[in-house]
Amino acid sequence: MQQFSLLDLAGIPEGSRAADALHNTLALAGLAEREGYHRFWLAEHHNMPGIASAATAVLIGQVARETEHIRVGAGGIMLPNHAPLVVAEQFGTLETLFPGRIDLGLGRAPGTDMATARALRRHMAQGDSFPADVQELIGYLGADTGAPVRAIPGVGTHVPIWILGSSLYGAQLAAALGLPYAFASHFAPDMLEEALHVYRSGFRPSEHLDAPYAMMAAGVCAAPSDEEAWVLRSSQMLAFANLRLGRPGKLPAPVEDIAAHVPEPVLAQVNHALGCSATGAPETVHDGLKSLIARYRPDELMVTGMIHDPAARLRSFEIAGSILRDLKAG
Repeated sequence: MQQFSLLDLAGIPEGSRAADALHNTLALAGLAEREGYHRFWLAEHHNMPGIASAATAVLIGQVARETEHIRVGAGGIMLPNHAPLVVAEQFGTLETLFPGRIDLGLGRAPGTDMATARALRRHMAQGDSFPADVQELIGYLGADTGAPVRAIPGVGTHVPIWILGSSLYGAQLAAALGLPYAFASHFAPDMLEEALHVYRSGFRPSEHLDAPYAMMAAGVCAAPSDEEAWVLRSSQMLAFANLRLGRPGKLPAPVEDIAAHVPEPVLAQVNHALGCSATGAPETVHDGLKSLIARYRPDELMVTGMIHDPAARLRSFEIAGSILRDLKAG
């Protein structure tokens, strides 16, 4: 593992507002910078009562302004929701304001329900234009070729582009284009091993990257004891269960016995989906993350976790940062 990073969704806990969530995100970004995290990424979601990162580029700019050197980016922008030119202008502007610090991760899913996707796009195009849209976007951020349409700001900024995915599709595309690849194993771990193999074995060197560079994501919830960590973790598990049951909402308060609140079949699905994770006291989390790194050999590990209490969340990522510094050095 060469680097470790942090993914935040700007979660809105029950009993608080979106404004509180955004304030908490800025506080977390500051901690991430102090603790040695390499990147701080935010993800695009829409029409989600518990997530405040819908205007992802706007929030990235605010995080970059409030920090000094940590890389800040999107993990990711859901490209089917946007015209490539608009994304190039947004991230070209960010790179112009914060040179050398901006990342652009691109996803193929809409990041929302289909009704909201229609509201975002105004039309539902037939066919898969994602590969062409990625290449169009790369063109806008590349060297000035005198094309009739240019991203200003954007042209010549060469903002690093990542392909995100939870299946083999993104792995194949990232390999073919010679781009770095990030797998969403924090909520969809099933194809992680195969996707990494496909990406690494099929990688074609490019002007962007000489050799494959793969990131995996993992959940983390660290506390002074295993028992406390699992109680804190219950908030994210409840939120995921509510989403599966078709009733998304704000991040629930933690509970002592999650099995009393979630039907057994749904809880089994949640445990599986969130299985690429490490929860517990520092030594437990250390062992869990070490095992994941040893098994999958990521070039970079990105951790994430939604905790209801902002102070406990800061403490969790502080503990995780110390562990990851140790693992990186080792």
